[in-house]
Amino acid sequence: MRRHLIVAVLATLFVSGLKAQISDTVKNNFWHRQPPHYGAQQAVEAESLFPMFFTGGYHACVGYRYGNWRLRASVINGGDYNAEPAGLKNQKDDFKRFYKTSPGIFLGYNIWKNLELYTFLEMHTFAIEQKSTGLRQNIRSNDFGGGISYQFFLGKYVYLQPGLHLYLRSDKSLDFNGVKYNIPNADFAPVIRIGFRLWEKH
Repeated sequence: MRRHLIVAVLATLFVSGLKAQISDTVKNNFWHRQPPHYGAQQAVEAESLFPMFFTGGYHACVGYRYGNWRLRASVINGGDYNAEPAGLKNQKDDFKRFYKTSPGIFLGYNIWKNLELYTFLEMHTFAIEQKSTGLRQNIRSNDFGGGISYQFFLGKYVYLQPGLHLYLRSDKSLDFNGVKYNIPNADFAPVIRIGFRLWEKH
């Protein structure tokens, strides 16, 4: 239910962003104002998956855009955020999974205006906690996958970027005194980032 609510909110933001983008395009063409942000040939941005701050973690990302291509580098720490429910075949009843400090790199392409498709590699370290004992062990995983998101501006510089991620990974497991934990081979999760366009060139 909670995941469905998040997806519904993201879908609403996505549609609102498209409407705002189309409206801005019409206004800019009529009044000959500054070109829309998606028309920038180069841009530098800083952004954050800000919900991580509410769980005692953090996320920071810097990106460079050239034409329709966008390259981003990030670091994440999820704090108390439990990522196990996002797994498509998880063990959420018995275990929790937390993001420890991990880097990532993303390569995206704007297929239409600010609608971006991207692929990524995130070198995650997860802390796995057995609920019944409180025992924790770390597991390393190089996660790759893809995402789709829409970047829409709330003014001249600030933007929101809701999206959906699919994380894929190889088999890995841990032993908790005879109880085996298998990390899910895939996670599917909604995301929302807030960002600031530091510079752009048309």
